[in-house]
Amino acid sequence: MHIVCSLQMHGKTTMPHPFAQARRRTSAALLSTFCGLLVSGGALAQGFPSAKPVELVVPFVAGTAPDAVARGLAEGMGRHLGQSVVVVNKPGAGGAIGYKYVQAARPDGYTVVLNSNSVSTGFHGGLMPFDYNAFQPIGRVTVEFPVVAVRGDSPFNKLSEMLAYAKANPGMYRVGSTSIGSHMHLTSLSFLNDNGVEVTHVPFATSGHVTSLLGGHIDAVVTLPGSVAGQVKAGQLKVLGVLGSTREPVFASVPTALEQGYKYQSDLWRGVAAPKGLPADVAAKLEDAVRKTVASPEFKALGDKVGFLPAFLPADAFGRTIASEDKLIAELMKKNGVEIK
Repeated sequence: MHIVCSLQMHGKTTMPHPFAQARRRTSAALLSTFCGLLVSGGALAQGFPSAKPVELVVPFVAGTAPDAVARGLAEGMGRHLGQSVVVVNKPGAGGAIGYKYVQAARPDGYTVVLNSNSVSTGFHGGLMPFDYNAFQPIGRVTVEFPVVAVRGDSPFNKLSEMLAYAKANPGMYRVGSTSIGSHMHLTSLSFLNDNGVEVTHVPFATSGHVTSLLGGHIDAVVTLPGSVAGQVKAGQLKVLGVLGSTREPVFASVPTALEQGYKYQSDLWRGVAAPKGLPADVAAKLEDAVRKTVASPEFKALGDKVGFLPAFLPADAFGRTIASEDKLIAELMKKNGVEIK
């Protein structure tokens, strides 16, 4: 965009009337403001993201699996966008605080969120007044597969052994997960309920479920691979089964629940979304940066280390996935009596 603005004053050298001077000063000010708006507006429209760094909001605390995903994603996106992408943690209320922050932001591409199934559990649990439709999908980034883990000295080595013991001792076996209504809590409830097992569910607000398992305060956890990978490698914990659609790369030798004879799977996806109303050209730039980052060897290496599978989906397909998952989550929460207050 090429804009030329000029203001030329013509007249005699004699002193003009005061009212004429005022009119000229006003005209000059208005023209200057108008030109400034044209220039800045044109630059913003054509030069995204040249104005400032992009905020990638994580609705959970630093040091968690989503935080690790976001930091790897931000590094790659920044490289492809030619502008810094800064991770901003906005934890609390099962992700609702972070989602509310992004939903209220301007749809200009400078504020995006690392969303997940939590956008549905938060809405259906009453933690926020809007659902996934408040956001514009940019692209899916990863898929993670929940696992069932016990202490390294547990006598159980597969899911059937743990379930048999829990059935024989109703209400005595203690299973930890993340906060009430979270995807991990819902996965734990639905898997055990589907198999007729009565346990004591112990949801934790943060990552304290792993510490409690190590300390012997609970007997098992349903969690994400990244939460227990280090402890499994050290022999402190062991994984009995993967509750996802396929084996978890970090625990490649551990069979899925499906492989062990249980008709159950619950994948957790993560992606990038923005406030509704994003300009098409900005959305395209963000999607391209996400796609290239997810396809990179650096992001795959991070997934192998942390415990996620790079799984890019473009905006349209990602949007359909979110919608179908939202219906499923609503049904599961109702079926299992999950209510967040």
